[in-house]
Amino acid sequence: MGRYDDYKRRVLQVSQRLSADGYFGSKSGSAGNVSMLVENEDAVVVTPTRLQYDVMTFDDICVVDFDLARIEGDRKPSIETPMHVAAYKVRADVSAVIHTHQTFASALSILNQPIPPLFDEVTLAIGNTIDVVPYALSGSRELHDNVARKLANRCHCYILQNHGTLCVGTDLDKTFTFVELLEKSAHIYMDALSTGKPITVLPEKTVAQLHAAVIARQDREIARRREPSH
Repeated sequence: MGRYDDYKRRVLQVSQRLSADGYFGSKSGSAGNVSMLVENEDAVVVTPTRLQYDVMTFDDICVVDFDLARIEGDRKPSIETPMHVAAYKVRADVSAVIHTHQTFASALSILNQPIPPLFDEVTLAIGNTIDVVPYALSGSRELHDNVARKLANRCHCYILQNHGTLCVGTDLDKTFTFVELLEKSAHIYMDALSTGKPITVLPEKTVAQLHAAVIARQDREIARRREPSH
């Protein structure tokens, strides 16, 4: 068994599940991308560019270093790989990144509309806001610089203006859940906005407490990774 085999299997499984569930915008397309950080190594296991998920195989998954030099795999990595690397560099708690084109969050991306804290269980999971990353062309240095700046808010979900979404987490399973929570929040928020009635958000004190818990959880993960055994 190769060093990266388990990572590649997980990336493939989650990518195909996201595609089948419609989170990439179309079930037969190649939009969106998924990656995992290799533990104790500046390397990323990531989906390839321009390959449909329903035909993607284990051997199609790419492994590259932070400079995008190929470590394993014959295909080109996703054009968005620099955005994933930027996330890993600025957030020491993050080991998985998922970029989607999910419907309701994408609708908010063209409205340039962040999602405020609406539900305590969602805020406790993903942080105090779902902010909008300013638009830049896919794969551009400007885009991953914009992402890096926004990730400093210590949240787990972001809307990419006129593009899609980005979710980050400590592992792929948690990050998949963040994708689902983001779409749930976006769907409900869009429905609420369509009524034209005022939107109620969580009290500021509650939001501050919940976001502090998110940061404390991240800090514990960072401390765990810095232990000598890791």
